[in-house]
Amino acid sequence: MPENRMKCALTGLQWTLGLVILIEAVLFLMPSARHDFARTHMPDFLRQVLGWGEILGAVLLLIPRTAARGGWVLVGIFVLVIVVHLLHGMFNVGSLAVYTAAAFAVAIGKGA
Repeated sequence: MPENRMKCALTGLQWTLGLVILIEAVLFLMPSARHDFARTHMPDFLRQVLGWGEILGAVLLLIPRTAARGGWVLVGIFVLVIVVHLLHGMFNVGSLAVYTAAAFAVAIGKGA
């Protein structure tokens, strides 16, 4: 694949991931999500840390100069979320694995 097409594809992935994660993180922090999260019996503080961490990573991902840093922040957050899910017996982490791989690809591609 020519380098120009690769850059275009990577930028598309960057923006798609950044916008999707930003929207999902804002919804995750909304008061209506507190009730659903409470059923996990995890402290609300964890929801706040993860949600704001995702927002920080997504915003950094959407800024061209900080896209690589944003990708690494999201990789760290997603790995933490996967571990928390697995430790609580929630094994449906496939979408989180895809998000992690996408953030990793952007972090590597934009960091070069």
